[in-house]
Amino acid sequence: MNDWIINSVDYIFIGVLGFLSVIAMWLILERYFFYRHVDLGSFSRKEELEIALGENLTMIASIGSNAPFIGLLGTVVGIMVTFVTIGQSGLVETKEIMVGLALALKTTAGGILVAIPTIWFYNLLARRAEILVARWEMQHKEDGEKSG
Repeated sequence: MNDWIINSVDYIFIGVLGFLSVIAMWLILERYFFYRHVDLGSFSRKEELEIALGENLTMIASIGSNAPFIGLLGTVVGIMVTFVTIGQSGLVETKEIMVGLALALKTTAGGILVAIPTIWFYNLLARRAEILVARWEMQHKEDGEKSG
């Protein structure tokens, strides 16, 4: 049982982070293409436009903000497994401790690696949504002035 945990901790957490990065990229691309092709004239109310533009943004932000915590959890579990292994073997070798800790830290790095681009793209998409809403408002203001 212990060997299974030791061998699978990295795969589990790196796998979860990889899965989340794929989901984030899919959502980012979906939003990007939606924003590129959205027809502002098809929305009669600002609220409808804001709802349509805001879809999936919360999920992107959630993935970006939680990925470091998932990586940190992987690191904590990896450190615990390292200490349990050392405690059971009764050997206190610096090499084993350092290798175990270094391997455990890679999940934190993976979490940060997922979080940075995800949050960056989230901010770009959120700004793009704000610009689209402003353009919608300008169009409807101009339409009101023309009819008035």
